[in-house]
Amino acid sequence: MAEEAELCFPLLVNTSCRRTPRPRLAVVGASVLLPTVFLLTVTLNLMVIMSISHFRQLQTPTHLLLLSLASSDFLMGVFLLFQIFQLDGCWLFGDATCAAVYLLDHLISSASIGTMVLITVDRYVAVCDPLHYLVRVTRRRVELSIVLCWLFSSVFNVACSIDTLQRPGRGVSCVGECVVLVSGAVGQVDLIFTFIGPISTIALLNMRVFVAAVSHRVSVLPRPRGPKRSELRAARTLGVVVIVFFVCITPYFCVVASGQNVALNSSAAAVIICLFYFNSCINPLIYALFYRWFRKSIKLIVTLQILQPDSSRAHLL
Repeated sequence: MAEEAELCFPLLVNTSCRRTPRPRLAVVGASVLLPTVFLLTVTLNLMVIMSISHFRQLQTPTHLLLLSLASSDFLMGVFLLFQIFQLDGCWLFGDATCAAVYLLDHLISSASIGTMVLITVDRYVAVCDPLHYLVRVTRRRVELSIVLCWLFSSVFNVACSIDTLQRPGRGVSCVGECVVLVSGAVGQVDLIFTFIGPISTIALLNMRVFVAAVSHRVSVLPRPRGPKRSELRAARTLGVVVIVFFVCITPYFCVVASGQNVALNSSAAAVIICLFYFNSCINPLIYALFYRWFRKSIKLIVTLQILQPDSSRAHLL
């Protein structure tokens, strides 16, 4: 009976995986931390989605990019549930579901990274070329860019996962294990297109934005042709978002680049996964700290004033 209790599927004595033994303190900590991150991620990002979708004043090109980022963060929070379900090291949903979750998880995370690139480009134009911002960054162009970002992420990740989708469970050694095998060539291409390329672009553009913002700040003579103070504040806030983004996702992709399988099978891997998902939770917290419009919109949503007629015309900026 004790041996069967250690199995993921007690009825499959000869083929079932065993539960991963972990210190009780670590299990209790993860059981509290992960659900908390899940609830905060889903709730706060839902607030961002509702705010930008409902209030007309927030439906600007920059806020539409934040809406896309909040949507991907919200979905990342939903997929955190699958990490919670396998805290004991057992995957209970079958090989096909494992492959599908892997595909969707990577699709959403790559769309999130792509959206971060678009946000950086938006801030770069606003700060470094403010006179042409309204001409170059229009709502139609931003909407098209968001659609193309999600479409490219979908096509690219499906193409990279086609072998996994056709043969789910390849590499699984026992029932109750979720393992996805990716060839070295596919892994390298994925790493370049979803991490190295976008991160290099984000870093380069943010350096340009930082230099432009500093030169504008220390200028002795007034510069009427320079960026507005509101644009500089927005660039500072989104710069914080980008830095936190770097800190949270870099350990995960470093492990992936080394060819190791990231799973909740060790304390270090658990910390890396929690950090990866925590990035989706912390973005709305940054908005709440720096953006007055987000605090106002939360108040209107929580107090149900959002249900009143013409509430979409509320002044938030």
